[in-house]
Formats: sequence, C-alpha cells, structure tokens
Amino acid sequence: MTIEQVQILIVEDNPDTLEMLQRKVTALGHAVFCAVDVPAALARVEKQRIDIILTDYKMPKLSGLDLIKHISAHYPGIRLIMITGYPTIEGAVEAVKMGAQSYITKPFTDEELHASIDEAIHSIKLKRANQPLPSSETGKYGLVGTSKSMQRLYHLIEKSSTNQATVLIQGESGTGKELVARAIHYGSKQSKAPFVPINCGAIPESLLESELFGYTKGSFTGANETRAGYFITADGGTIFLDEISETSLSMQVKLLRVLQDKQVMMIGSNKSRKVNVRVIAATNKDLSLCVKQGSFREDLFYRLNVVPITVPPLREHAEDIPELVRFFMSKYARELGQSTPTISENALKRLMAHPWQGNIRELENLIYQMVLMREGNDIRSSDLPNYLKYSVGCVIDYNRTLAEVEADYIREILKQVAGNKSLAARKLGIDRKTLYNKMEKLNLPYSPES
Repeated sequence: MTIEQVQILIVEDNPDTLEMLQRKVTALGHAVFCAVDVPAALARVEKQRIDIILTDYKMPKLSGLDLIKHISAHYPGIRLIMITGYPTIEGAVEAVKMGAQSYITKPFTDEELHASIDEAIHSIKLKRANQPLPSSETGKYGLVGTSKSMQRLYHLIEKSSTNQATVLIQGESGTGKELVARAIHYGSKQSKAPFVPINCGAIPESLLESELFGYTKGSFTGANETRAGYFITADGGTIFLDEISETSLSMQVKLLRVLQDKQVMMIGSNKSRKVNVRVIAATNKDLSLCVKQGSFREDLFYRLNVVPITVPPLREHAEDIPELVRFFMSKYARELGQSTPTISENALKRLMAHPWQGNIRELENLIYQMVLMREGNDIRSSDLPNYLKYSVGCVIDYNRTLAEVEADYIREILKQVAGNKSLAARKLGIDRKTLYNKMEKLNLPYSPES
C-alpha cells in the first residue's frame, strides 16, 4: 500500500481540535477528509472509499461509539481509532467491543497518534496481502462491466491516458468517479508520480486555500511551520479535485489562475512556484446548470471541461449487474473466508429490474449483506430484502391520517436502505435536512441504524 492510497476520515466536533488533527495527519502524507458529526461522517463514507476513521468520543446527539458500531456493521474493512478526553477502562473495553482497533486519550503525543495510525495501516496491509488478485472478471482498470456504456468509458479512459489534458468527470454518487480518475492516472506515463485525491466538499472553506496551495511559517495564527499544499505534493503527477462544485466563487478564481499559469502561490509568500500537475475534477452535479444558476464560474467550467467524461448510472447498463454481482460475491466471500455462493436466475432478474439510486455502491453493500447473512450456498429471490421482492400491494386504510401514512412510508424507505439517510433522502426526492426535520416532527428514530 502506497501512502497516497491511505484515506483517513477525522470526525471531531471541536473546530480547533479538528484543524490540529487534520494538520498532523496530513503531515504524515495521507489523504485526509473531515466531518464534524456522525451524519456527516456516514455521508462521507457512503460517497467514497475510506481506509481509517479517527473519531472523537463525545459529540452532539450521536457519539463516536454510535459511529463505530455502524461502521463495524456496514463497512468492516475500515479501521477505527477512538479518541476521548474521558478515559475509563469501561469506555476502552466498550469501544473495542464495538469494533475500534485502538483507543487513545487526550492529551496525546504525536508519537501516540502516529503509532495508532501506523498500526491501522499495518493491519490493512496484512489483509490486502492475504487477498488473491482480482479475477479476470474485474475487467479493465479495475472496473467491472462489458456493456456498450462501459466500453465507451474504457475508450475515453484510454484516450485520456495518452495526454495531459484536464478532465472533468461527471456522474451520480456511487458510480465510481474516483476509480475512473485513478485509471486515467495509472494508465498514463505519470503513473509512478503521486495521485493526490482531494474532496473539496470535505474541507472547510477557511482551510481549503491553505490545504491546496500551502503556506509559509508565520503567515497566519497557527502557521508554526512552512507546509507545501496538495498542488505541490502532486507535482509531476495528478491532483483529483472531487466535488469541485462545492467550492466557493472566490476559490474558483484561484483554481482558474493555477490552471492558466501552472503556478501556485503559498499563503504568506510573495513568490509563485511552477508546478507540473494534471488536474482531474469530478462532480455529481450538472456543472453547466450550475454555471447558468451563477454558482460556478463559466471560465473555470470551460478550463475543466477539456475532456468531459460521464460515468453512466447503473440503471443505464443493467446488463452488467450479473457480472458485478459475481465479482462482489467472490470478493466478499474471500474476505469472510467462505466459499463463493451462487445466485438464482430469479434473484438476478430482481436485481436487474431495480433502479439502484445509489448505483454500484448500493449494489455492493447489498451483496455484502447477503453474502454475510446467507444460510446456505445459494442466494435466491426469497433471500432478497422485501423492497426487491414481488408484491401484490396492500389494502388502503382510509381511516389513517396523512402524518401516519408519511411516517410509515419514511420508515419503510429507511429500512430499505439500512438507515442510510443520504440514500433515503434521494429515494424520497428531498434533501437530508428536510428528511431530518420530518423524522423529528413525526417522532421517528434518529439513529443511523433505524
């Protein structure tokens, strides 16, 4: 495992502590993402691959233990480190029982923090070393699928790998945009240079400039040393700007200048530095629409959109679902030390008919759940969740209030997506804030496992 492949999520509600942890972990050379509470952390994990989670214990509403319990149940491959200012033996035991790999108390030294992270990385390395290489079913670039949509995508990746043009990848959440970006980088002549992924939506606006461009010692309060930004770190390689649509207009001006001049100016410096960096940006929004709405600069859009790539949603290449299912069944059977199960034709038909609003990530999570919970060596249509089974409907009770009907419907949607609020909101056609308000108003359980 190379350094740039380690992606760490820090979950901390105190802004000062969050900034301190982000600075210390980034200094180790890892890709760092931040969340201020458990819902934000779960949304981050849903959107992209996370290797390690570093979480505080005491947080509003949902605690670090709630997060550890949820991640252990749904994402067993993620390593978990608990940080707390309330050290007790009972707390440490409970955290480990819930799934944490290590437990450190405040105030902690840099050595303690580094040791916990190194231990987690070592554990990940051992697990990956014991896994066989992916089978030929994996397809090109680690992507799975042989449909016309995927063949077009492979062609665009190959064409993009032969040059240094800026690429804009658009597609819904869960379609694999970062995987496409990695395929472009590692298929190019710069494959031995760094690939630096940055999630623009995960870094606070006040920190984004210093993270991207770096800063000199004394340039602002807390700048106790000179630190290179991500653009300098990626020099000679590729920087992947995910969720580019979440950047502010002022930050877009600064990014435009870098794309035009190929130079970065560290905060506090009066001298620019030349960088040779390929930029690949990604978004799950329609950037041309954002331009019309005034939330994204038109000149930056054209600078990014030199090579446009659209990753198709799963419903548009449903013929790849059988191959994806076999790949994920084999993958998780190996991880769990089980034999690879078979799946019935009827069950496959149900999966192919489902719209998959969460795309490949939703399908992958479901296959993991079925492999984990299966009774025998066959997965049949009766083993699928209720929302994927055939139903003749139900008799309408006209004596129920609208609030009762709405509460039952939201409860059923949450059950279908295993409590994932972001996915539930998309299925309901509302945003997460509206969903939370409705849940509170209807007295529905607020826990992620609900």
